[in-house]
Formats: sequence, C-alpha cells, structure tokens
Amino acid sequence: MAQDRNDTTAAHRRREVAEAAATAFRLLPARRWEIPPSTASDLQPYRRLDTDPDTVERDLLKLVLTLVELLRQLMERQALHRVDQGDLSEEQEERIGATLMILHDRMSDLCARYDLTMDDLNLDLGPLGTLLPPGPE
Repeated sequence: MAQDRNDTTAAHRRREVAEAAATAFRLLPARRWEIPPSTASDLQPYRRLDTDPDTVERDLLKLVLTLVELLRQLMERQALHRVDQGDLSEEQEERIGATLMILHDRMSDLCARYDLTMDDLNLDLGPLGTLLPPGPE
C-alpha cells in the first residue's frame, strides 16, 4: 500500500518535471531561420539550447564551469568588499588572494582542456544581458 503511494507520488513528480521541461523549451527563443523573413532583420540571434547527444558531456561541463565562475566572481567581490572595510588581517588577505588566483588558474586550465573560453561561459540571458560581467580589457 505504501509502495503504491510512493510509486504514484514519484510518477506524479516525473510528470511535473516533464511538463516544466516542456514549458522551458517552449520559452526558448527561436533560431534565426525559424523566424519569418519579415522580422528576421529586426532581431538579434540568441543562443539556444541544443540537445545534441554527442555534445551533452561538454555542454554539462560548460554549465558547471559557468556556475563555478559565477561563484568565484561573487567570492572575489565579497573579498574585495571585506578588504575595503578592513575586516581582514593582512595574513587573511594574502590567503584569500592566493586562493582566488589558484581558483582562477584552475578554471582557465579546465576551459583550455575542454576547448572553452571564458566568453563561452557567459550565458546570454536575453533582455537581462549576460550572466557574468564583462572581463578586463
């Protein structure tokens, strides 16, 4: 009896997830060739999620690296804020700086290993702009 209830709950949850995924895919912007010619010149092309089974591993790694880079940048900003406030000792500042530099180097190594650039990690959020702020010039 309890097992039947768990199976029903799990099936219901899977159905909810499938419906949410279907809704998300419907919300993705159309590719340029999917837009009627009369409006194609007015719109900028957007990056769209391609679900190619051959690139799923690379795409998943790209997503994970994007999240790690976002967290790294947030930690860096927080560290700079704490330094500006004088909350850290000189030793703590050195340790945080070294840690952030090592993390940045490891991110660069992983990007190079999988033939990605930091620009590849910067997701286009449409009208909101990009996820990550522009890098140093």
